[in-house]
Amino acid sequence: MPRILIIEDDTDINNSTAAYLRRQGCECVQAFSGTEGRLLWQAGGIDLLLVDLMLPGLSGGELIAEIRGTSQTPVIVLSAKTELSDKVELLGQGADDYLTKPYQLEELWARILVQLRHASAAPVEASLRYRDWVLNLEEMTLTAAGQPVSLTAHEFKIVELLASRPKRVFTKQQIYEAVWQENYAIEDKTITVHISNIRAKLRPSGTDGYIQTVWGIGFKLAE
Repeated sequence: MPRILIIEDDTDINNSTAAYLRRQGCECVQAFSGTEGRLLWQAGGIDLLLVDLMLPGLSGGELIAEIRGTSQTPVIVLSAKTELSDKVELLGQGADDYLTKPYQLEELWARILVQLRHASAAPVEASLRYRDWVLNLEEMTLTAAGQPVSLTAHEFKIVELLASRPKRVFTKQQIYEAVWQENYAIEDKTITVHISNIRAKLRPSGTDGYIQTVWGIGFKLAE
């Protein structure tokens, strides 16, 4: 189920687009200003963005520039501007596609599918870095502050999940279901025990504090 962030200040367009995409099996997150869109993007977990250009708070162009500074997540611009020069400029700034309003929802969906296919076909990075951590995704090894850390397969997957979205807070259920690929039992202590073991193994490197507990919610990485 792709998770799509819709950033559009026109309530009718935003709601109708979200309703259509949900019928196609998507999970939609809605923002009605550029500033709100940025906050939702920073929370992580977005597979594709639909971005209007003329937004209150932060313009669509400014938001795309920020996103492209750290991510290659697909961005489709939705705008009333029809000039070729506008389209060329936005594509040059990092947008992946451009659809002029008013648009047909069926065409939008077709373009979304193209971008999601491109994204899924992109080569996977062999390593993942976060501060003093280096994760080798092929060998499933972790080096922390230059020291090798011996992790079990499940422990490594937990660290990889957190490092892949360092600003996102993950609940215990989300971590369990992502790593074990099974339904989570509310009273299950598995995640708490695994996090404790990971921190203990990280302590000699001085990076155990990277994993923070968000009380009542779950875990995230330190800013």
